[in-house]
Amino acid sequence: MKRTRVLLAEDHVIVREGLRNLLDLDESFEVVGEAADGKSAVALAKQLDPDVIVMDIAMPGLNGFEATRQILSAKPSARILVLSAHGDDEYVAHMNEMGAVGFLIKQSSGEVLIRAIKEIAAGRSYFSPAILQRLNKADRKAREDGIPARMANRSLTAREAEVLQLVAEGAANKQVAAVLGISIKTVEKHRQKLMDKLDIHDTAGLTRYAIANGVIENRIQGTIR
Repeated sequence: MKRTRVLLAEDHVIVREGLRNLLDLDESFEVVGEAADGKSAVALAKQLDPDVIVMDIAMPGLNGFEATRQILSAKPSARILVLSAHGDDEYVAHMNEMGAVGFLIKQSSGEVLIRAIKEIAAGRSYFSPAILQRLNKADRKAREDGIPARMANRSLTAREAEVLQLVAEGAANKQVAAVLGISIKTVEKHRQKLMDKLDIHDTAGLTRYAIANGVIENRIQGTIR
């Protein structure tokens, strides 16, 4: 029997261990790798070529949105199932537009997760019924109103998206340079380019944009006015 090769991308160790233990109980799965952040997820997806990638959204350094975009840019055939604590319409629509073929919230049962992975490995999509209903409703409304989906993030390069997330998380240029392994001058150039593209010209504005577009979690929103 051919086993479905699964890559887990989840920054919480206890959740990642729980997912691995669950999948290890089913002989039809093989967990081939684990990533604790988005950058590792991208690297492992390219290296291991898994059948299904289970992707969290809120991860440090590089979030699930951008990790998904980079993975699918490098490997268009990749099959990504989102498993997130965030089931808001904006998050779901954004990941769907990025190319994810499934979306579950973390409150889902293990049985549902296994079913979703099997469906996705078989070439189908899997969204929990409530999420699928909302997606269909949003798609119909957008068509009726003639409003295209908001995807300004797609105009950013991979590096600009990384800089956006780090800056919005509060990192200074020196810290961004250290994390990305580039010079401070290069960080400044990327920062200026993304500000020009988004027509935003201060850090507070970038942070508000990042929160509104799901680049970072809303946990720091109370500090932004």
